[in-house]
Amino acid sequence: MENLVHLHLENNSLNGSVPGEIGNLKKMVHLILESNNFSGSIPTRLTSCSSLEHLILSNNSLSGSIPYQIRDLFLLSTINLSHNFISGQIPFEVGGLAFLAVLDLSYNNLSGKVPLPFTSVAHINLSYNSLEGQIPNGYQNHTSDSLIGNKDLCGDFVGFPPCPPHFPPSLPLSAPASNKTIVPKVKIVAPISIFLGFLVLGGFCLFLSQRMVNKTQSMSTQRKNGNLFSIWNYDGNIAYEDIIQATEDFDIKYCIGTGGYGSVYKAELPSGKIVALKKLHRLEAENPTFDKSFKNEIKVLTEIRHRNIIKLYGFCLHKRCMFLVYEYKERGSLFCVLNNDIEAVELDWSKRVNIIKGTAHALSYMHHDCIPTIVHRDISSNNILLNNKLEAFVSDFGTAKLLDPDSSNQTLVVGTYGYIAPELAYTMKVTEKCDVYSFGVVALEILMGMHPTELLTSLSSSSLQNVMLHEILDQRLPPPTHLVAQEIFLIATIAFACLHTKPKSRPIMKCVSQEFLSKKKPIAKPLHAFSLWQLRNQEMYMVESGDETQL
Repeated sequence: MENLVHLHLENNSLNGSVPGEIGNLKKMVHLILESNNFSGSIPTRLTSCSSLEHLILSNNSLSGSIPYQIRDLFLLSTINLSHNFISGQIPFEVGGLAFLAVLDLSYNNLSGKVPLPFTSVAHINLSYNSLEGQIPNGYQNHTSDSLIGNKDLCGDFVGFPPCPPHFPPSLPLSAPASNKTIVPKVKIVAPISIFLGFLVLGGFCLFLSQRMVNKTQSMSTQRKNGNLFSIWNYDGNIAYEDIIQATEDFDIKYCIGTGGYGSVYKAELPSGKIVALKKLHRLEAENPTFDKSFKNEIKVLTEIRHRNIIKLYGFCLHKRCMFLVYEYKERGSLFCVLNNDIEAVELDWSKRVNIIKGTAHALSYMHHDCIPTIVHRDISSNNILLNNKLEAFVSDFGTAKLLDPDSSNQTLVVGTYGYIAPELAYTMKVTEKCDVYSFGVVALEILMGMHPTELLTSLSSSSLQNVMLHEILDQRLPPPTHLVAQEIFLIATIAFACLHTKPKSRPIMKCVSQEFLSKKKPIAKPLHAFSLWQLRNQEMYMVESGDETQL
């Protein structure tokens, strides 16, 4: 297949070594083998793919070193070798690739210095390796997250200690010189070096002893604090001690609530940044179920980014102290706001519409823009947090599941009672449509100001003919104006579609998200002219159209 341009084999169960014969594909542009079980070293023959632009081998079990012949792939714009067991130094030649824009070598066993030319790469991630020495000048254009987890780096860079005096600068690695060049230089330099050596010997010994003292102090701090390098605050600084001091070792007075597992604390760091901490209690930490949920949340939140999904700043997995560090949301959960009469009035119709839209956009991202697909499995008003602008953020990913297209995805029923899709009770199969159902419940809850318990039990009843849409709306708010009323009509119609008992008859979240973004014709009648029965008929009409890409 000499004319093959794109080879995508990601997210399979392929094992063994990466076939060197791939190097015969001279016209290949994309080689994507991520998330498999490949082992062994990266074949040098791959560097014969002279047209290659994207090389993605992440999330495998590759070992060995990065071949320096990678410099021959001069068209490369993306290199992702993250989450492997690759060791050795980073070839200096990688930084010389003129078109390289993305370089991700994180979560490997790479050692040595950070090559100087890497300062010109637009997006780089060298975190969680064993790199050492001075961070090159010019690297300040990158974020501190790109180097976190390399405990022996130093320099004028946020989150890392300054280098000791007289620390040798980070110089670019270069190819060995020829013997003809080296011999004359040795004859000249050797006598001078011997003379200077006696002069600096005393100073070097003093410097070495100081380094040993510093290293001993650093090691004692690491033993005291546990797994320090899994914890960072928003600017990349190690923050374990800051968190312990800010909460007075998780004193009860800093506790602001409890979640599905663990307690939530509020902490103000020395920088002034306020964070939320979810701490797993010792008894819960010993429970395999809670421990799995805790680590599952870390796995999901470290791999996704969306403006309506809570941000994870860091975590600690020390056996005696396990906690997650989140961005703090001032107004707490949507559930608490809706159940407080004063705060519920502040949550006017426009803000409620935006919360529903933000939640829909977040779910659409998880279902359709993440590989593999992420199903939250516990969408409820308790797990939607609000900031001081009353914007929505989906949280609590402890029960989230990554869907495997080659698996039945059967699991135990999890979630919050009143939000769980009915089919889970008898199929035990998780799909995106489980989140769609929960979204429908939350959307109605926001419109009504309370959980729609009674309404859900009467969805198939003819009694809906006598209930008008405006009657179920939260009576603590004034009636919505015409423009907002149009949005509420759309939301109510979509909510009922999401609550269909048959999963295949529910819309997909991408469809819902796009529907909220598109312009709609104004409704011809006021809200009090629509019955819930008519909305159900409207929903049935949309389902029978059979088009899942547009409502």
